[in-house]
Amino acid sequence: QVQLVESGGGLVQAGGSLRLSCEASGRTFSSYGMGWFRQAPGKEREFVASISGGGSSINYADSVKGRFTISRENAKNTMYLQMNSLNPEDTAVYYCAASRRYVNPSRSHQFDDWGQGTQVTVSS
Repeated sequence: QVQLVESGGGLVQAGGSLRLSCEASGRTFSSYGMGWFRQAPGKEREFVASISGGGSSINYADSVKGRFTISRENAKNTMYLQMNSLNPEDTAVYYCAASRRYVNPSRSHQFDDWGQGTQVTVSS
């Protein structure tokens, strides 16, 4: 099992930026497909972005394309989500997830391990 710890959430005004981090345990981080999901109050969890183990394959939800950037530093066992031009609709708990089974996952069921989440709140 992979332990995942998110950080970097907080309160930001519309138009602002935040960078989320997700630190993973284990010695084979570079073999995990990684992803970010979010869940707003009263809504289902939704896919945000994912990145393959080597970082060569990246996927984004249409709602965040051009505003969010996913990246990873395998030497630090860490994945990031740079979020720019935030708007109130981005308010949610953001979760990082790891897949030990899929090289380039993008669906929730393809991920095996989940973090506890970090709150992002965007005020108007």
